[in-house]
Amino acid sequence: MIAVKKLLHTRYRVNDLESTIAFYKDVLGLVETRRHKSSRGSELVFLKAQESDELIEICHFPASGSVQVQPDLTHLAFEVESLDTFARHLAALGLAFSDGPHMREDGGGIAFVDAPEGYEIELIQRSHRAGCS
Repeated sequence: MIAVKKLLHTRYRVNDLESTIAFYKDVLGLVETRRHKSSRGSELVFLKAQESDELIEICHFPASGSVQVQPDLTHLAFEVESLDTFARHLAALGLAFSDGPHMREDGGGIAFVDAPEGYEIELIQRSHRAGCS
């Protein structure tokens, strides 16, 4: 059987490249790995989380028209050490969760924050119990 080898990146097209990049870097702490213009004229910025191999590609390509993100269409999910600590980080930046946090009895939980353009970011706190997630 022929199969793909691994997931390399996920692409999100945006209207405002710089405010989106600032959000991913300043709010989520992602690192910009490279930036370039594609052969068709798209401005591309690649970002990654510290412990991830997969990249996020942010694309600005006005020739394709304005980006209109539908509610609940797609989201990116990131693990955080503590949703409570992350909520304080957001508050210091003048932001708040758009939904949650929703905690479980085992100490795990989820919350959401909205990125520029309307893309939703899910934040996941793993259970504190050994072996649980």
